[in-house]
Amino acid sequence: MSDKKVTPRGAYPHIKRAGDFLFVSGTSSRKADNSFAGVNVIDEMGTMHLNIEEQTRAVLQNIEKTLTTANATMADVVDVTSFLVNMNDFAAYNKVYGEFFNAATGPARTTVAVHQLPHPHLVVEIKVMAYKPIK
Repeated sequence: MSDKKVTPRGAYPHIKRAGDFLFVSGTSSRKADNSFAGVNVIDEMGTMHLNIEEQTRAVLQNIEKTLTTANATMADVVDVTSFLVNMNDFAAYNKVYGEFFNAATGPARTTVAVHQLPHPHLVVEIKVMAYKPIK
């Protein structure tokens, strides 16, 4: 994971504090160089394989990095909303999600299917809310 920052693609911040709550904007697997994790060219014709596991892991790592800017961690996350382009990817997405959260102590979660995301190479976007009291 690079230390270079990804800039938002619009007029919004990556993270916003409201009292003791932190709201992380919808996050993708986009890297600082504007390429995407989980996008693999598989032949000389430029055919793409969009890997939900790689993208989900990169999204959650990007969220983790964003939370650190507010001295928060994934343990502070209380609510997750995930957007999948294809619900057939749910099992693989859910497997990677389990690397970051568990059912007993993890956040509430909603996962929905969407028609498309802001770039055709994206198959998952996630936004979170964290609770991190101001000391």
